[in-house]
Amino acid sequence: MDFDILKEWFTLENIMDVIEEYRALGPIPGILLPMLEAFLPFLPLFLFVMANVNAFGLGFGFLYSWIGASAGAFLVFFLVRKYGQKRVLRFLKKHHRVQRLMSWLERHGFGPLFLMLCFPFTPSAVVNIVAGLSKISTAQYMLAVITGKAVMIFTISFIGYDIYSLFHQPLRTAIVLLVIAILWYVGKRIEVKINMSVEK
Repeated sequence: MDFDILKEWFTLENIMDVIEEYRALGPIPGILLPMLEAFLPFLPLFLFVMANVNAFGLGFGFLYSWIGASAGAFLVFFLVRKYGQKRVLRFLKKHHRVQRLMSWLERHGFGPLFLMLCFPFTPSAVVNIVAGLSKISTAQYMLAVITGKAVMIFTISFIGYDIYSLFHQPLRTAIVLLVIAILWYVGKRIEVKINMSVEK
């Protein structure tokens, strides 16, 4: 199949048709689609999330998307961490830009990783691979993914579920910003506790 034709196929209507077609499987399609994006980053995660919230409602649509995106990120991270020293992936570690990003992640830990994962258009596949190759702790990485993906998926879900209200109800927009701030603060406090326990 031609790549351009494949890209044209990915519309909200077509993805919702897929979810409806496999409705008997319950939440599985809603979880698998965002999970697949972690391995195939050219797939449109924001469309998967919007389809989920329209098919399952805001609450369950967010939950299924969050589980799928986080699980996919963990799988990529653990695969790279396990096989990163093998010949197949070893060349990545030698790349100058990859080395710089690895070093930067190792020095700064949770904070920047969380922020990168908060934004829908960050190349999260690259972040997952570099994190897997780096020496960042698994606990820090998992914490950043769980909280960062929560913010990102919630924001897309909120916008996709009722895009009109985002512009006409500033209170709801303020709630999104407040959730981002709270999750960032909680993540930083947990990171401090993790670092203290590692030092002990």
